[in-house]
Amino acid sequence: MRSRRMVLTRDHVARVHRALEDPGPEPGLVYHSDDDYDAIVQRMLDSHSPEQDVWLFAYGSLIWKPEVEHVEARRGTAHGWHRSFCFRITRFRATKDCPGLMMALDRGGQCRGILYRLPAQSLQAQLGKLFRREFTAKPANSMPRWIKVTTDEGPVTAIAFVMNRQSPAYVGRLTPENVADMLAKACGHWGSGAEYLHNTVMHLEEHGIHDSNLWRLQSLVAAKIDGADDG
Repeated sequence: MRSRRMVLTRDHVARVHRALEDPGPEPGLVYHSDDDYDAIVQRMLDSHSPEQDVWLFAYGSLIWKPEVEHVEARRGTAHGWHRSFCFRITRFRATKDCPGLMMALDRGGQCRGILYRLPAQSLQAQLGKLFRREFTAKPANSMPRWIKVTTDEGPVTAIAFVMNRQSPAYVGRLTPENVADMLAKACGHWGSGAEYLHNTVMHLEEHGIHDSNLWRLQSLVAAKIDGADDG
C-alpha cells in the first residue's frame, strides 16, 4: 500500500494549543452521580454472562488512549454506524467562547475500528472508569450500548459509545468545511480539536484503517490553521 503523509502535522496542532485551566462543571447542567454510573454499568452487564469477557469497540480516542486493561485487540467493522463529529462541546477540548465538536458513532454507513477484549474479572471497575470518562452531564451525549461488529475471526457483540440524538448538543451532519472551521480553532484544558483529529487519523492509519472522510477533514483543518496564521 502506498504510504500517505498527513497534511495536518504536529506543528499545526502546536499552533492551535493554548494552556488553559479547567473551568469546572457548567452551571445549569445536571451531572451523573456515582449511583447513576453504577446503575448504567449494571444495566449493561445484566444482559451479559458474568463469566465472559467483554469486547469494547473503539473508533476515536479510545484507539490511542484506551485506559482499559485488555487481553486482546483486533480490527472490526460496525455496520449501520459511522464516526462523525456530531455533537457540540464547550469544555475539555473547547470553551464557551470557542466551542468545538466531538466525535461519536452516528447512525448509517459503516465504521472500521479496534476491538479490545476486557477480562471478565474486572468488568465492574473497568466499565465504571470508562463510563465516567465518556459521559458526564445528563442527558449523555455518547451512550453505551451493545452493537454487532464483524471481524476476520467472526462476529462479536461489543460495547460502543453511540450518539444520543435527543441530546441538545447533537448538531447532526455538518459539512466538512463547517467541522474544519470549529476543529481548527477550538482548544480546552484537555487539548485542541486539531490534536484529537490528528491523533485519531494517525493511529487509525497505524492500524491499517483508512477513513477517507477523516483524511479529507485533516487536510481541511490544516488549511484553516494555515489560513488563520496568514491572516
